[in-house]
Amino acid sequence: MKTKITLLIALFLGLSVGFAQNEQECMTKLSLMTEASKAKNYEAAYPYFMELRKDCPKYNKAIYVYGEKILNHYIKKSTGAEKLGYVNDLILMFDERMANFASISPVGEYQSEQCQLKYDNKEALGLTDQDVFDCFDAAYKADKDSFKSAKSLYVYFKLMVSLYDSGNKTAQDLFDKYDDVAEKIEEETAFNAKKLNELINKEDSGVALTKKEGQYKTYYSAMVDAFDNVQLGVDKELGDRANCENLIPLYQKNYEANKTNAVWLQRAMNKLYEKGCKEDPMFVTIVKQKNTIQPDASTSYYLYVITGEQKYLDQTMDLETDPFKKAKLYYKAASDFKKSGSYGKARQYYQESLNLNPSNKNPHLQIASMYASSANSCGDTNFNKRAVFWLAANEAAKAGGAGSKYVESYNAKAPTKSEIFAEGNAGQSIKIGCWIGRSVTVPNL
Repeated sequence: MKTKITLLIALFLGLSVGFAQNEQECMTKLSLMTEASKAKNYEAAYPYFMELRKDCPKYNKAIYVYGEKILNHYIKKSTGAEKLGYVNDLILMFDERMANFASISPVGEYQSEQCQLKYDNKEALGLTDQDVFDCFDAAYKADKDSFKSAKSLYVYFKLMVSLYDSGNKTAQDLFDKYDDVAEKIEEETAFNAKKLNELINKEDSGVALTKKEGQYKTYYSAMVDAFDNVQLGVDKELGDRANCENLIPLYQKNYEANKTNAVWLQRAMNKLYEKGCKEDPMFVTIVKQKNTIQPDASTSYYLYVITGEQKYLDQTMDLETDPFKKAKLYYKAASDFKKSGSYGKARQYYQESLNLNPSNKNPHLQIASMYASSANSCGDTNFNKRAVFWLAANEAAKAGGAGSKYVESYNAKAPTKSEIFAEGNAGQSIKIGCWIGRSVTVPNL
C-alpha cells in the first residue's frame, strides 16, 4: 500500500513539475516573441510565435495579437506562393484565436477580418465574388453587433452590387442588403458621434480634456469620418440601380405581401424619398400605411413632405427623442428647405441639427454654400457682394479638415488685398443684408 501511495505522489509531483516547466517555457517564449515584435524584428519573433501556437495555444491572447502583426509583415514582404502560404496561415490563425479565446474574439469581428483577407487576395486564392460575399454574409449574420469594420461593410455591399450586376442577385436582394449595411453604418456612426459629442460638450463647457480623453476624441472623430465616407461609397456603388423606374414597380409588386411589415414599409418609404420618388402615389400609399400600423417621427416627417403642413414637421420633432436621430431629421428638413430656396429656414434647421450633433460638420458646409450662392443678391456694392465669400469661408472653416478646400475656394472669390486697400475698410465690419442678416469683418492688411 505504501508503495502505491509513493508511486502516486511521485507521479503527481512529476506532473506538477512538468506543468511548471511547460508554463515557464510558454512564459519565456511569449516574452521573447513580444519583445521582438515591439522592436518590429518580426523575423526573430516568428519562430517563437509558431512554437507558442503549437505548444501553448491557450496561454495568452498576445500570441494572436502579435501573431497578426508578424504574419502581416511576411505577407507584405513576400510574393507568389510564399505570400499565399502566409495569407492562408493568417486565415487559420484567426480560427485558432476564435477557438482558444472565444470570449474576447467576437465572430463578427474576426470572421470579417478573414473575409477581408480573402477579398484582398481573391484572385490568388482562386475565390469568386460569391465565395467572398458568402464569407462576409455568414460573419454578418452570425454576429452583426461586432461586425464593425467600415472597410468591410463597404466591400460586403460592393460584392452584392457585383452579384446583382451579374444576374446572381435580385433587385430586392440588392435593396435589402443596402438597407442592412446603411442601418449598420448609421448605428456605428451614432455610437461614435455620441461619444465624440460628450467630449466636445465637455470642452465647450470649459473643462480641459485629459490626455486619454484627447486620444479618444481623435479616435471617435476618425471613426465618424470613416463611416461617413463609407456611406458615400455605398451610395455611389448603388448609384442609379435604385431609381424610381426600378423601385416603384418592385414596391407595387411586393406591397400586398408586406403591408403589415413595418420594417419593409419603413425601408421602402426611405428609399423612395431618398431617390426623389416622393411625388409618386406609391410613396403616399406606403407612408399612410406605415402611419396606420406604426406611427412615429419618420412617418410624421413624410406626411409633412406629402402635405407641406408645418404641423407634421413640428410633430416630427416632438415625437423623436433620440438626439442623433433628431439631428438627422433636422438635417433632412434643412436640406429640403435649401432645395426649395428657403435659405433662412434651412439655416435654422441646419443649426438645430448642429446643436444636437456637433460632431457632424456637414451643416457648416451647407450653410457656407448657401452664403456663397447668395453673394450676388445679398450685397449692395460689388465689394460687399464679394465680402459674402469671407462669411462663407468662415462658416466652412468650422467644418475642420472637411471644409479646407471650400475655405480656399471661397477666399479666392473674396476681395483681394489691393481692393481692400483701395476701399480703405480693413478691419471694419460689413453688414450683409437679405436672408443672411450677418456681419463679416474685412481682414486687416
